[in-house]
Amino acid sequence: MYLARKKIKGVTHYYIRESYPDGDTFLSRDLMDLGPDPAGRIIYPGGNAFYIDAAVEEQLEKQGVTPQGTELEDIFWRFLDPEIQHALEYFRSREKRSQKEKKPKEKLENVESAVHIFDRRRLHYLKFGRMEQGYLWLIPQKLFDILRQKSRDEIEQQFLDMEQRLNPREYKAYAYVIFNINRFFTESFAKKRPQDLKQADVDEYFVDEICKLNQDDTFWAGMPATASLHAYLIRYLLMYFDYDFAPRSWVEDYIRNFINRRRDYQPPFKAGSVTLKEASSIFGESREVLKKMNRQELVRLFRRKAQEFHPDKGGNHEKFVDLTHAYHVLLKTKE
Repeated sequence: MYLARKKIKGVTHYYIRESYPDGDTFLSRDLMDLGPDPAGRIIYPGGNAFYIDAAVEEQLEKQGVTPQGTELEDIFWRFLDPEIQHALEYFRSREKRSQKEKKPKEKLENVESAVHIFDRRRLHYLKFGRMEQGYLWLIPQKLFDILRQKSRDEIEQQFLDMEQRLNPREYKAYAYVIFNINRFFTESFAKKRPQDLKQADVDEYFVDEICKLNQDDTFWAGMPATASLHAYLIRYLLMYFDYDFAPRSWVEDYIRNFINRRRDYQPPFKAGSVTLKEASSIFGESREVLKKMNRQELVRLFRRKAQEFHPDKGGNHEKFVDLTHAYHVLLKTKE
């Protein structure tokens, strides 16, 4: 069993779900809707004690599921009173270590093919925080055991939790790394300083890669097909386009200026590959309106048009790429 969350009309609702095998694939199903406030299912009899409302276990048993060990406690732990959490954390950690030592080790076959490369890149970054992933294949296979024998939905919910630890300064770099965008560039600094690359090219490759993953049937095995960008991928689109790469130190600025002085001349916005008139045509807004927009208004407009032009929603791929490039150029004028 695992805890899943889903936005409904802007409000986060929580569910208890489980993964189960179906041939060579793992599927998932809802066991119980906990609503927007699972904390209401926790009973405090006094002191540092607590227990989960018996109605929860009764509902699960009706579904043919009997919670084992600390499964229910694990699901509701994040909603527990913080003071009681703090008081019980040591004992909880010691108990889980004891259970882990007693649990027999399972042998997993075909471990190399059991974990998708996209999941490997995500977990590697979240564990080590490194943009350089050249040693990914040298990482012990045990690291990826937490992703095996689970449905795609459970894996994505697991990554949602782990990604909450990221600093917003890391968001864009994280998206750049997990989609392996650096492989499209020959520059030596592509792996560590993507901000020094031509951003229009980086944007285009990112859009292409997120579309490819969206259409990867192997990755989404066991989940219902969707005609648009999958809900679990939208957050990466926002991480990439709503945030900038982290500010550089003065040393990095010096290096970038050194590189820029040796690049071919790139004309300013008015004489660039996307003029204000062209941007007006792409966004469907007058030049005057685009000029007056602040950064936040431009981001909102881009999101709306991106939904309209996205290839998976019947839009045109070339228009989507042009929109992305025009957005990047316009965004520079709002800084």
